[in-house]
Amino acid sequence: MSDIKEYIRTIPDFPKPGIMFRDVTTLFLHPEGMRRAVDDLVAPWRDAKIDLIAGLEARGFVIGGAMAHQLGKGFVPIRKAGKLPGAVLSQGYKLEYGEAVMEVHDDAVQPGQKVLLVDDLLATGGTAEAGIRLIEKMGGEVVGCAFLIDLPDLGGRKHLESLGMKVQALTSFEGD
Repeated sequence: MSDIKEYIRTIPDFPKPGIMFRDVTTLFLHPEGMRRAVDDLVAPWRDAKIDLIAGLEARGFVIGGAMAHQLGKGFVPIRKAGKLPGAVLSQGYKLEYGEAVMEVHDDAVQPGQKVLLVDDLLATGGTAEAGIRLIEKMGGEVVGCAFLIDLPDLGGRKHLESLGMKVQALTSFEGD
């Protein structure tokens, strides 16, 4: 596999006109592509001091769960509002095409724990920032953010780096 881009399809005008949706479910279908992607995401973090992997709904669950398994770490799901039972913390944020709220169980991260935040795609950085803020509300420390795809024209990497985050992405797509 020369580039994971070969396994990612683009769906125009989803979820609304003008958006080029980068669909990683086609990557997930290919065992060799999925293994390479997870191995490449894990590599720079293998020796890092990490206690937990936090995955952003929903594709971040797939990637983050696989990374947590390989690193022998726990996994924290950060979900869209209204999907978690029990006491939660909430954080609003802006998407490139709207607004939303993310939630996490209020006891998912203990003070001082080091967390790697994972998702499939980095666009504006709004979803990732919401995840970072939620982890910080619990006293956790986000050590970095890992993504399959970066959309550099939307500025998410620069935004997260301005927050002091180390950002990893396996590939990028120009445009939005």
